[in-house]
Amino acid sequence: MGYSWGGFESLITYETPQLAYREQTPDLPGQLLRLHIGLEDPTDLTADLEAGFEAWRAQQDSNLQPPA
Repeated sequence: MGYSWGGFESLITYETPQLAYREQTPDLPGQLLRLHIGLEDPTDLTADLEAGFEAWRAQQDSNLQPPA
């Protein structure tokens, strides 16, 4: 997904801190998500984030289940 320069939409992008162009690389475990917050209603944005994180948690939980 490309970045939205000047758009009003919210975006979430995945970043790998080690690959980002920085003078100092932060020592962060796991994945880094960058949120670009747009002009959506805060209630809608919160609901979308909650639904997305719930789907992610469900996927993580299913990966922990032994194969049937």
